[in-house]
Amino acid sequence: MSDHYLDPTDKKYTRVYKSETPDILQAFGGFNDAVFAAEGREIPLKYRELIAVAVALSTQCVYCIESHSTKAVEAGATEAELAEAAWVASALKAGGAFAHGRLAFKLSGEHTH
Repeated sequence: MSDHYLDPTDKKYTRVYKSETPDILQAFGGFNDAVFAAEGREIPLKYRELIAVAVALSTQCVYCIESHSTKAVEAGATEAELAEAAWVASALKAGGAFAHGRLAFKLSGEHTH
């Protein structure tokens, strides 16, 4: 067994989805294909992939980071655009912590006075 989370052979475990929930796997595949279709969407593919990179960084999904970073570059994204997507994700995560910090003050206020 590998001692790290991201292993190129991990895709072999998709067989469990294929054998146990093939209908859901097929529906998910169709959904994903529609979201990331090269044509026919309002937001160009490069930008959808950059959005996916930012979300993947926020959710810290190493598989998604690898996949969508690669696909973003294939769709024409530059390293500068990947960097800005990372900063967007960082700003939103930091902003969330800031905003929820205020909630901590609010909720703890009744216990500190």
